[in-house]
Amino acid sequence: MLPNLTLTFIMLGLGVLMFILIMLLPALFELKMPKDAGPRMIKDYGFPTNLAIEEIITANLEEKQGFDQILVKNIVDAISVLPNLEV
Repeated sequence: MLPNLTLTFIMLGLGVLMFILIMLLPALFELKMPKDAGPRMIKDYGFPTNLAIEEIITANLEEKQGFDQILVKNIVDAISVLPNLEV
């Protein structure tokens, strides 16, 4: 058993306080005298939100949506070549 518990608790408390002080001392110095001024604001730069909203194309769901027959024919012609690629 420890001979003097009071001295042990005092040393333990001082050790914890010294550890915290040593760990936080660089951060405290940096807060007092920062090396960098921090992030800078770039002027005249912003995200054009109104353009992003205008680019959204919505289809009228009440009308029947058809396919462009020329586009469908070109796709079918491109796919019909695939089985002939086996050698």
